[in-house]
Amino acid sequence: MIGDRPTALVALETERLRVQVQRALEAALISGELVPRDIYSAPSLAQKFGVSATPVREAMLALVRKGYVETVPNKGFRITEVSEADLDNIARIRQLIEVPIIADIATQLPRLDVVALGNMANLIEAAAAEGDLISYVEHDQSFHLALVRSLENPQLTELIADLRAHTRLFGLEHLAEQGELVSSAREHHELLRLLVAGSVDAAMNLMRVHISHTRGKWAGQVDRASGGRSSSASRESDARARGSSKRSKQAQSVGPQ
Repeated sequence: MIGDRPTALVALETERLRVQVQRALEAALISGELVPRDIYSAPSLAQKFGVSATPVREAMLALVRKGYVETVPNKGFRITEVSEADLDNIARIRQLIEVPIIADIATQLPRLDVVALGNMANLIEAAAAEGDLISYVEHDQSFHLALVRSLENPQLTELIADLRAHTRLFGLEHLAEQGELVSSAREHHELLRLLVAGSVDAAMNLMRVHISHTRGKWAGQVDRASGGRSSSASRESDARARGSSKRSKQAQSVGPQ
């Protein structure tokens, strides 16, 4: 016993916290809240997420094993960079997998908790409206993986979760600042509506557009149809500048004690 609680219960709560922290860290990687090549210590991340350093350290080591970050002796963890070519390939693979399975998901409506999915879509929109990028990505992941889980194929769910975790969406903050992220967030409600209505072709087309955002405006790139695209270095520089600005504002808000 630890205090008045069984050891098994404490262990369960500890594991739940580690998983929650890991999900938040993955969302921070995807959204650009954590910048590639920058080094972060467990204590600094713990302060950011309002938890102790231990679950952060454990979560980061789990991300090291997945190849999302790497350890830097006596300093902390460095966020690994995903190349433009790799990001393009990931998007192509997602198109090949996630678009056609929409037809399969449409046949599994009895297994889908439409109310719960609607609530998830509401949370995505609320996070977009508030500019809470980590929550936005977390709820987005939950929504899409809930759809995939209806197929009862754990390997497929794990594959899609891994592909999504390797996506980098450095344009989300700019969209949120411009008030444009909410319109993208509403696509989740529309996808759910189309599935319920049995409009499979329209749902597949929407999913195709939805994934294309990951290499377009969500990634901070100029619309490819216009022939332009911003560079990876430029987007990372912007993300780093925004991170520095946030840290400066946080320091100013604390002020002298």
